[in-house]
Amino acid sequence: MRNPSLLGAAAPLALALAGCAATQSGGPIEDREAGVANGGECTTESTQRFIGQTASSETGAAILTATKSRTLRWGPPDSMFTMDYRPDRVTVMYDAQLRITEIRCG
Repeated sequence: MRNPSLLGAAAPLALALAGCAATQSGGPIEDREAGVANGGECTTESTQRFIGQTASSETGAAILTATKSRTLRWGPPDSMFTMDYRPDRVTVMYDAQLRITEIRCG
């Protein structure tokens, strides 16, 4: 049998945790996942041409294709990231002027 007092106490906690799960927008560009065509292991061999370009959805799509990655993670200035390594993810760092400064796998 369920204890009604425990269920009542769990509701506010569930709502509080749901608020923690919300993601914050990184600005004019969003993280994205590629379609099924990509999905391999990330490689940055052909990404030097993107350094200095403006970070945008179009540039992100081109970087996903060039790196053969499944997932793109944008790195706004002064941001902290999890250190989990994902071989199918590319991380694109950019500065305050939205200029791409670094592209790395993981």
